[in-house]
Amino acid sequence: MAAQLLEEKLTCAICLGLYRDPVTLPCGHNFCGACIRDWWDRCGKACPECREPFPDGAELRRNVALSGVLEVVHAGPARDPGPGPGPGPGPAARCPRHGRPMELFCRTEGRCVCSVCTVRECRLHERALLDAERLKREAQLRASLEVTQQQATQAEGQLLELQKQRSQIQNSACVLASWVSGKFSSLLQALEMQHTAALRSIEVAKTRVLAQAQDEEQRLRGHLEAVAYHGCRIQELLEQVDEQTFLQESQLLQPPGPLGPLTPLQWDEDQQLGDLKQLLSRLCGLLLEEGVHPGAPAKPVDLGPMDYRNLTFDPISANRHFYLSHQDQQVKHCRQSQGPGRPGRFELWQVQCTQSFQAGHHYWEVRASDHSVTLGVSYPQLSRCRVGPHTDNIGRGPCSWGLCIQGDSLQAWHNGQAQRLPGVSGRLLGMDLDLASGCLTFYSLEPQTQPLYTFHALFNQPLTPVFWLLEGRTLTLCHQPGAVFPPGPQEGVLS
Repeated sequence: MAAQLLEEKLTCAICLGLYRDPVTLPCGHNFCGACIRDWWDRCGKACPECREPFPDGAELRRNVALSGVLEVVHAGPARDPGPGPGPGPGPAARCPRHGRPMELFCRTEGRCVCSVCTVRECRLHERALLDAERLKREAQLRASLEVTQQQATQAEGQLLELQKQRSQIQNSACVLASWVSGKFSSLLQALEMQHTAALRSIEVAKTRVLAQAQDEEQRLRGHLEAVAYHGCRIQELLEQVDEQTFLQESQLLQPPGPLGPLTPLQWDEDQQLGDLKQLLSRLCGLLLEEGVHPGAPAKPVDLGPMDYRNLTFDPISANRHFYLSHQDQQVKHCRQSQGPGRPGRFELWQVQCTQSFQAGHHYWEVRASDHSVTLGVSYPQLSRCRVGPHTDNIGRGPCSWGLCIQGDSLQAWHNGQAQRLPGVSGRLLGMDLDLASGCLTFYSLEPQTQPLYTFHALFNQPLTPVFWLLEGRTLTLCHQPGAVFPPGPQEGVLS
């Protein structure tokens, strides 16, 4: 206690350290010789404590007695600085050089300092109070945490997109392989080698692209781990109560690098089939020619006897502006609503048939009163609700195929892609569905029979005829004597 009181009596009021070459002013106050001269250069000749002016022409005189006391203090046993620097500047931490409490942070040197350090070693450095510096660092760390959390959200979104693309590529590769297998099965046994080679090429391409997808996935997962680790470190630092440890470790903490864009997966179906089409065209002239590969218009053929189907409209699915008549063979789009909405109705101007097909060969005919109608087929999961800006959803997604008949043109729709075709004058139309070969062909039957468009696909779910019509239009399902009604979905699958 006595040593502490003695230290306070021997402390310069300017530098807050023990006197060095002490001098006494006329007012009786003592200061370090260098400190008082520096003070006068900046603030004028007056006592820093009592503000009494120092006489002009007077000289500073060394305080001999005080210098002697300081010599005795310096020659005595070393002062106990306390418990030592320890792990950080807690409430009792003291400067290892001067033994005073560390109350400031030197931003220039990046360390905690005492008031004596600020006058001596860090006099011209940028300094701040520990609390102020901690608040600043906490704000920086919280901002960094927000950035890393945003990166984590972005990485998770890209990971989901990558998984979606990978699934689509796997499905696309499966469809391509199955389609190629079906075509090769009709060739002679001599083509088996080419068949195997084609499948191997698709598998190799798929493996390569999926390997790229796996690399991207590993990169994204690695970034997620780095972001998660960085977030944990920030949480640990924010919970750190020791200021010195907090400040020293926080300035060493580096956030993860930028995530970067998702690398597009290099998958091209046309490239996979390009050489194969040319080879098969030279070998047999029957496969993959114009009008046979997926999406190409069908060549004119004589329909001949077909498996004609008498169909009916499903009143449960009909839009509330549709009026069904003639034992559900005819539908008309009326301006006035025919009843309230109910579960199962299309919100769009659409209606489907009661019957559906999963296997076999089927043909049906429709008469339209005018243009602006769409004919098609769909899987059971076709949405009843509006999901986009279009007035119909036939062919807008992967689960339906449709032919839109306009006044001057046709549009073949599937999976959101449309192909524009020349218009048709007649209103009697036919649809031929061959599930064994995966062909859906549309015909115009007036004034003569002509094919309009053929879809090729691997149909793997039951297909139901579905229609869209504009206000004032009428569609009639044509029946033929002797034709059978195929069973509806609840009665089984037509073979």
